[in-house]
Amino acid sequence: MRRLIIAAAAGGAALALGSCATISAEQCMAGDWSGRGYADGQQGLTLSRLDDYAEACAEHGVAPDPAAYAAGRRQGLMHYCTPARGFEAGRSGSTYAGVCPSDLEADFLPAYRDGQIVHEVERALADARSRVDSLSDRLEELDDKIVAKQAEARNEDLTDEQRERARNRVQELRRERADTERDWRRAQDEVDDAERDVRDVRWRFRSEYGGW
Repeated sequence: MRRLIIAAAAGGAALALGSCATISAEQCMAGDWSGRGYADGQQGLTLSRLDDYAEACAEHGVAPDPAAYAAGRRQGLMHYCTPARGFEAGRSGSTYAGVCPSDLEADFLPAYRDGQIVHEVERALADARSRVDSLSDRLEELDDKIVAKQAEARNEDLTDEQRERARNRVQELRRERADTERDWRRAQDEVDDAERDVRDVRWRFRSEYGGW
């Protein structure tokens, strides 16, 4: 648990978003750059988004209004750079691009890191459950193979050598099944540990961030 918390806190450094802008000819012509900036600010997108718009709209002979876009984006960031949105972004695994003004980031970033902690423990639980499911499927598959090989070993039409090979294969499958069952039990223990971590984190943050 402590390892997850340290890793999540270390991951709070600002990173750039790499998504590409998509804007239609009609949107370019409409010229609502303040509204587009506001919407992008609400999503925590960087100013580089405007460069993407400029490139896309150049094909239609339109240039964005940087001042209107920047003004709208600043207003949008007021809604993005809150502790609640920071926690939501961190918990969802979203990347923070370092867009918040310093006065707002002071509250946003700790909440974002708290959200990262939740994201890490919830992802660990999902991974552990997935491993249990995978091993359970493998156990069922091995059981089917063992039954089939046992039936083959009883086939009177086979030679003694063929039956011996079938019996040997049954033993190999049983050994593999025993190893797989041990892995399954360890995976179940990992699920129990991960569930405890999730409970602990939810209890820790529930009063601060609501009934998520």
